[in-house]
Amino acid sequence: MQRNQSIITEFILLGFGELQQQQIFLFLVFFVIYILTMAANILTTLLIVTARYLHTPMYFFLGNLSCLEILYSSTLLPKMLANLLTGDKSISLKGCMTQLYFFAFLGSTECYLLSVMSYDRFLAICRPLHYRTRMKNGLCIQLAVGSWINGIVFTSIYLSLILQLSYCGPNEIDHFFCESLPLISLSCSDTRLVRYASIILGFGFTLPPFALNLLFYMYIIAAIKRIPSNTGRQKAFSTCSSHLIVVSVFYGGLLIACFIPKTEETKTPNKILSLLYTVLPPLFNPFVYSLRNKDVKEGLKKLLGRFFLKKE
Repeated sequence: MQRNQSIITEFILLGFGELQQQQIFLFLVFFVIYILTMAANILTTLLIVTARYLHTPMYFFLGNLSCLEILYSSTLLPKMLANLLTGDKSISLKGCMTQLYFFAFLGSTECYLLSVMSYDRFLAICRPLHYRTRMKNGLCIQLAVGSWINGIVFTSIYLSLILQLSYCGPNEIDHFFCESLPLISLSCSDTRLVRYASIILGFGFTLPPFALNLLFYMYIIAAIKRIPSNTGRQKAFSTCSSHLIVVSVFYGGLLIACFIPKTEETKTPNKILSLLYTVLPPLFNPFVYSLRNKDVKEGLKKLLGRFFLKKE
């Protein structure tokens, strides 16, 4: 097995170099996004942990998603903010591989976690009489742990292949983080195996959960249509609408970015579109669930009320 004997010890993340005049503005925008993302997800996690009436399968999975989003944002945004603020766009080889590992691990975990949440909504709407007997604590923990383990398996296999590559030529990555395809294109090794593995593993670990989301929501929509009253349909749809929005934003951004041709003219649009599945979902998700959910809003009022009462 060939060892990774890289001549290059660091890479340059070009980021949004084509927007050189707007670097300070971009820093302020992404700084606000990061602060809001961390605050919203930490608050959501605390709320779910402290409010006993939120100790249900749906909120257990939502708590997992919020923890994941905290890690996901912290993998990408701090380095991007440092690059924008200082102008130092360098990242070490180890730092790049670490960022790539956690980005791939958390992204693939989110794919499976979203499908698990779809399954939870499917049982709640399509099999309401069996919901409590099926979605017990043990199964919820197994499904959540399985999602995290799937992400670890995918990333470990993929990164073990990337670590075999050597880098001895250009070291500029035309992106705002260590994304795999731009990184592979810089290698002076034979990258055919890694490229084939990227396609196979990418489809193998993202298509099944995507297909499961589609399948569950086909059943959910069909079940909602069969409800005779408008009030019943609205109530049933409200229980899954937040998750449906989250799934649509995440996979919509991912699919759009994947299907846009990778040419010189589309480099900037691709980087901007990649924000739809890297930076925006962690910010978007807690607000979607909080603003559209009465239980979460009620729990938030109680939590803030206890906090301010203690201060007084």
